[in-house]
Amino acid sequence: MIILGIETSCDECSAAVVKDGREILSNVIATQIELHKPYQGVVPELASRLHTEWISQVVKAAIAHAGLENSDLDAVAVSNRPGLLGSLLVGVNFAKSFAYALDIPVIGIDHIRAHLYASQIETPLDYPYLGVLVSGGHTVICRVDGYDDIDVLGTTIDDAIGEAFDKVAKFYNLGYPGGVVIDRLSKSGDSM
Repeated sequence: MIILGIETSCDECSAAVVKDGREILSNVIATQIELHKPYQGVVPELASRLHTEWISQVVKAAIAHAGLENSDLDAVAVSNRPGLLGSLLVGVNFAKSFAYALDIPVIGIDHIRAHLYASQIETPLDYPYLGVLVSGGHTVICRVDGYDDIDVLGTTIDDAIGEAFDKVAKFYNLGYPGGVVIDRLSKSGDSM
């Protein structure tokens, strides 16, 4: 089974081709970081417009890098929640149209759940395991007892850790994205 995956939940336009749920044949990421830097944060309208401009070429590149043709695909998986609404709509609508043209199914993916299972592709984990997600606008700690058995132990109710890093970096004029800058600075800090 060969699946095309599309991810447009925030500021990166991404497509990957995966065989039999384990073998990554390609992974193409078009990042928008440089275009959001002047604002020191993601501008939702800009993000969705850039997805609209880039998604066709990103998908085409992912299929080409996998050495495949569109007709080799068995299904399209696409992030459909949570995330920036405009960005998600670009990915979902592209995926639906693309799959319709090929007469293959579309699979909606919760991108938070996808983060929990991404490690399973290269290094399968035994259940139960602790899932800790620190991804831009989402911070979640959960116990994963099975594929559909997830217990959320804690989550942020306002800003996620990624957003907090961006705000601290902005306040101190450290640059964007804040998490990368603060992580780099932490490695050269005084251990006391």
